[in-house]
Amino acid sequence: MTLHQEPLRRQRRYALYNFSFFSYAQYFLQKPHIMSPVDSPPLRRYYNLMSNPLFTTLAGLKGNPRACIYTEPLWGLSMNLCIPYASVYMLALGLSDTQVGFIATIYMLSQVVFAFLSGPIADKMGRRKSTAVFDFIAWSVPSLIWWRAENFWFFFVAAILNGTMKVTANSWNCLLIEDAEKKEITGIYSLAIVCGQFSAFFAPISSILVSRLTLVPAIRILYINAFVLMTLKIIILFFASKETHIGRMRLIETRDKNIFQLAGGYGGVIKIILHSRGTVFALAVTALTGIVGMINNTFWQVIVNKKLLVPDPMLPLFMVLRSVLAILFLFFVTPKLIKGLLKFPLLLGFACYFAGQLLLILVPIEGIFKYPLICLSLVFDGFGLGALTMLSESLIALHVNPDERARIMAILYTIIMIVTAPFGWIGGFLSDISRNLPFVLNLFMLAAGISITYLYYIINPDHSAELHEPALNTEEL
Repeated sequence: MTLHQEPLRRQRRYALYNFSFFSYAQYFLQKPHIMSPVDSPPLRRYYNLMSNPLFTTLAGLKGNPRACIYTEPLWGLSMNLCIPYASVYMLALGLSDTQVGFIATIYMLSQVVFAFLSGPIADKMGRRKSTAVFDFIAWSVPSLIWWRAENFWFFFVAAILNGTMKVTANSWNCLLIEDAEKKEITGIYSLAIVCGQFSAFFAPISSILVSRLTLVPAIRILYINAFVLMTLKIIILFFASKETHIGRMRLIETRDKNIFQLAGGYGGVIKIILHSRGTVFALAVTALTGIVGMINNTFWQVIVNKKLLVPDPMLPLFMVLRSVLAILFLFFVTPKLIKGLLKFPLLLGFACYFAGQLLLILVPIEGIFKYPLICLSLVFDGFGLGALTMLSESLIALHVNPDERARIMAILYTIIMIVTAPFGWIGGFLSDISRNLPFVLNLFMLAAGISITYLYYIINPDHSAELHEPALNTEEL
């Protein structure tokens, strides 16, 4: 035994003794040639799993990225248990399809206002503080309102408050990546999505509650759970993180300016955006993804429950399937696709989402093929969701000017919200005519996404922002 092997062997024994998952993984990933796992089939399978690029990225997280990623499952466990029932909960309390769509539009309009102000707020308050304050306003307070909701106006007020989440969408993203290396960004966003999706494994809790207590009492309990867990997440993240280096600089630079003065300087920021083809392309992809996601999240439960007559308790089980598929895609498919340009992953994501939406429209109301086709549509939805959510966020992060990240992202989010806001009402209007029509609209949006992506990579010769050293060690796959 050589001198340099002994500390690593002690590290392995210590990791096994303490059942430290990440320490054991890091031991093999640091020096896999010292004790090869190939001599043992179980260890070989374990080693192959631990050498997955996302596990490597997760084990190596430090500082703010670690604080953000490790607390993100609490958001999923608080809000994602309620989301599958949000639309049918409103319908059960007497709202019409049009009112449900109108609430979605009010929510989007609120996001427009706060997306516009999010850059100045994040610069003036700091990434860390603004994330804590507006997470509480956007999630904890609305959870209490949804818990006691009785009519349209409860949801109206909650939608306005919930729209302030665009402040945290900006500040949290800055907190997540401003202290990370550029090559790590795609892997970090993949982990963030995976952490949110893991909550789907607890969806049977929702199903059991609904089947035993009926819909409305069960969802009220879940909203109380959302308030408790979301508030806990806010507290833990605040004390586990610190202000980013760019955030500290912006705090000093904006010390003598108010939020509206900072917002007045957006003219120069808009010029920066318009002079970057990559940023404009990222804006288009994110807007289309937002439109499709809003319509799908709002009306998927409606078409499945009201048209296809799937019972209420089964709705979360389908969400479990979609989340599992999204996680599998991010862990085992994404690392193989992000070795160079993001063109092929984007085209694949749009195509998969298109196939899933088309299949959902074609599902028969009766017959033996109903449930298999719903599941098959979710297979494509899951892959499309995992790809486009991660890629749209990554495109923005890769193409924006890091020195003006908060204000550029504020403008981008504002434009995205202005573009997507009408589609909540449009989707509700179409759903009143036919439950299929919102998803026909999605097909047009996804076809537009395929066309825009294809044309961008033909017309634009400069893709240097995407051709960075991969954050994930794809050579080990």
